[in-house]
Amino acid sequence: METASKKVALITGANKGLGLEIARQLGQLGIVVVLGARQGKAEAPAAELRAQGLDAHAVELDVTHAADIAALPPFLEATFGRLDILVNNAGVQLDEGPEVSVAALRQTYEANVIGPYAITQALLPLLRHSPAGRIVNQSSILGSLATISAGQGGDWATPGYTSSKAALNMLTIVAAQQLAYTNIKVNAAHPGWVKTDLGGPNALLDVSEGAKTAVRLALLPADGPTGGYFHDSEHLPW
Repeated sequence: METASKKVALITGANKGLGLEIARQLGQLGIVVVLGARQGKAEAPAAELRAQGLDAHAVELDVTHAADIAALPPFLEATFGRLDILVNNAGVQLDEGPEVSVAALRQTYEANVIGPYAITQALLPLLRHSPAGRIVNQSSILGSLATISAGQGGDWATPGYTSSKAALNMLTIVAAQQLAYTNIKVNAAHPGWVKTDLGGPNALLDVSEGAKTAVRLALLPADGPTGGYFHDSEHLPW
């Protein structure tokens, strides 16, 4: 099958952890995967996926750099002629215990909220041309107001990360409503507590399991949901 007839997916923060595993799982399904990461860090993992027989490519992408974001549409258009799936996976957690400095809060929002918004806006023209455009925002159960207000966040309920994921959830809802009469579906994913740099070694899920929610949302059928917040097939409370 030629690249021009295959679906193309861009995954941000795809040099390791959940982002890389999402790219791997999508690639194993015959989708062309474009791994975005800072400072050339996507090259080696893209080569790793190609060695596994997958159609994988790298693009330099710091989600907080306007120039990197502006370069995405012409790169994707020239290289593939299309974009079908956008997984906004890149994110940071900069809280220190129960506190976060104003500077760290700004950095958190740049990476976790403004970056995904800017990338989505930049790529909407390409996604509108897809017969089944899908946008997946990698959120967290810690972005759930219902969960945090019930006291279920524990020591993880720190101000910067949780509020940024709540903001990303709201962007998901708004985008889904704005795109309701198009072929684009927009949903937020909670991967679960996953063994990543953020989740730590004591987490309950391996990355292969944690990637499944985003992959499922990236491949929703025409009658699938939009504007939702999911872990696997479970609809989570906002």
